[in-house]
Amino acid sequence: MIALMAERFKVTQSIGVLKKELGLPPADPVREEQQIARLRLLADEANLDPDFAEKLLNFIVAEVVRHHESI
Repeated sequence: MIALMAERFKVTQSIGVLKKELGLPPADPVREEQQIARLRLLADEANLDPDFAEKLLNFIVAEVVRHHESI
């Protein structure tokens, strides 16, 4: 899980640089809501608490946005 998160953050760092170059905001609330809905459905189908899955995604997204803001 740690290796996957490290890889994900490497990719999101590149996205943060691209967003800065294109003048895009660090966060995309519409996209985040779409991802939350998708994740909740996947969690439910996997018999995982959707609230837990949403909290985990929110934590990850907050960290990504923090990185993007620092760029």
